[in-house]
Amino acid sequence: MNKKMLLGAMLLTNMGLIAVSACTDDDTMPAKPTVVITEAGSHDRPDGTVTAGEDLHLEAVITAEGLIDRIDVEIHQEEGGQFEIEKSYTEGAYIGVKNAEFHEHIDIPSSAPEGEYHLHLTVRDKKGQTATAEAELIVVAASD
Repeated sequence: MNKKMLLGAMLLTNMGLIAVSACTDDDTMPAKPTVVITEAGSHDRPDGTVTAGEDLHLEAVITAEGLIDRIDVEIHQEEGGQFEIEKSYTEGAYIGVKNAEFHEHIDIPSSAPEGEYHLHLTVRDKKGQTATAEAELIVVAASD
């Protein structure tokens, strides 16, 4: 009878250990990324105004517990305009890290029509979770 009780206790203990080890921290999803735009505009006008033919100065603070996999920037014309700029970052210093101070200069072509634009900065982590920050921009024509 003691052998049966001992074998039963060992079997019960092993089943408990298997159940506990199957639920490791690897199964938990990290928090979604966060992204905060801290500056968008030209160097001399960080108020969201940029001149066609020059570059947009864009800064943001990014946190991704699941590690940054991709950063996408989309700039599109408001009120029915069709002009759009897209830029993606899938390599380099921002990728594979938890925290990044995003600082890039994005060319605004001289062909960009004047007017109001909307900027989306989207971050995806390696778990597939995303976060987006948005900003309003105004494109003005170059002065001669």
